[in-house]
Amino acid sequence: MELTGFCGNGDLISHHVYDAAIVGGGLAGLSAAIYLGRSRRDTLLIHSGHSMAKWEQDVQNYLGFPDGISGNDLLTRGFAQVRRFGVEVADDDIHALERDREGMFQLTGLAQRYVARRVLLSTGLTHVPPDIPGVKDCLGKSLFFCKDCDAYRVRNRSIVIVGRNNESAEYALSMLLFTSQVLICTNGKTPLWDTAHAGWLAEYSIPVTHRSIRSISHDDGQISAVVFDDGESLSTHAVFTTRGDVFHHDLAEQAGAELDEEGQITVDHSMRTSVPGLYAAGCVTPANCQMIIAAGQGATAGQAINRDLFKEDLRRHALPRVEKAKPIEAHCL
Repeated sequence: MELTGFCGNGDLISHHVYDAAIVGGGLAGLSAAIYLGRSRRDTLLIHSGHSMAKWEQDVQNYLGFPDGISGNDLLTRGFAQVRRFGVEVADDDIHALERDREGMFQLTGLAQRYVARRVLLSTGLTHVPPDIPGVKDCLGKSLFFCKDCDAYRVRNRSIVIVGRNNESAEYALSMLLFTSQVLICTNGKTPLWDTAHAGWLAEYSIPVTHRSIRSISHDDGQISAVVFDDGESLSTHAVFTTRGDVFHHDLAEQAGAELDEEGQITVDHSMRTSVPGLYAAGCVTPANCQMIIAAGQGATAGQAINRDLFKEDLRRHALPRVEKAKPIEAHCL
């Protein structure tokens, strides 16, 4: 489908109009693209290569991979599957999104502009690691953000939780199912957990230190100790941090979509936002940030977008269809 119009100098311009544009090439975006491609929708997947799945060295809780798989390998397989079903993939960074009076979405990237009837935002989030020397080398290897993803891999080992809020306290308490060696470090800050959480920490004898961390000692990403400002060190095998998340919701906000108090994009059961034709899926929504959950949300969004386009085409009396094949003529030999 082509959209034509006039630019400021009077020249006629034309834009290809996609049925759907997906912004974000993580598990949610790839899953939606597969469903839309298989539904024979003219689909564009735009990504900038920043999926947090790349941080995961060994994904052990994604169905179908009993021996685990790296996040990078999972993404590589996903992109191959997307291309198999005819989805166009663009390497670009979208920085502006608006819905025009005709209901079309205008997406502006660093490379070019795009137009689509429907848009899915699967822009995800970024976990904020502690600003401590040595941390970045250990990401996804022995420093983790998600207990649901990674507590199992550090069972029966010593664990330090870096944080000072209720979530930090709950991380430490939940780790007791995996190990007896758990400590909370507030990294020089005053604890913010409430009275109830303080009581539970005392009840289950979770040690807490308020010392500041100078650095993380490690061997090729495998943590061996936490080094404090006073020079003392604490031997440990893993660190979990609960510093916080940055939700990549700027495009949704530009388009006028509702956000919740934490900055996540509000969606309904079909992944629809408050803006007609705009969808969101994955870790940028209030769902638990798990790869397999993101993929499931992407599938839900892909199916919902396809249904939405189908109903619109019926209303417009513009239902696309395969052209009739010419009849085969029989010839006598």
